[in-house]
Amino acid sequence: MRYPIVIEPGSETTSYGVVFPDLPGCFSAGDTLDEAVKNASKAAALWIEDALDNSEKVPAPSPLENVRDNPEWKNWIVGFADVDPMLFDTTAERVNITLPRRVLTRLDRRAKEEGETRSGFIARLAMGA
Repeated sequence: MRYPIVIEPGSETTSYGVVFPDLPGCFSAGDTLDEAVKNASKAAALWIEDALDNSEKVPAPSPLENVRDNPEWKNWIVGFADVDPMLFDTTAERVNITLPRRVLTRLDRRAKEEGETRSGFIARLAMGA
């Protein structure tokens, strides 16, 4: 998946600045154009993960023409940043893990105390909630 980006040209003393018109508040920078685009993809991934973790809607990418024709971005470089579509995959997947019995016992006890299933408890811990 590709999101349009606008890049403010850098100079010898300033970095290239990158803005995602579709992702409010998502921005990045880099000392070179390549670095700026690479960092932009990382910034978008973090922005999208945060939005999904907070049950917020993630906007679809705009057509490049809409961004390119916007006078707000006049004299900026227009391009794309790649975003891994797996970020949007919420399909449940069965996994097999191996844990010592004492750890599994503690895990199950804690999950029960929290009123959760084992899987739900592990998922919440992994997501940092």
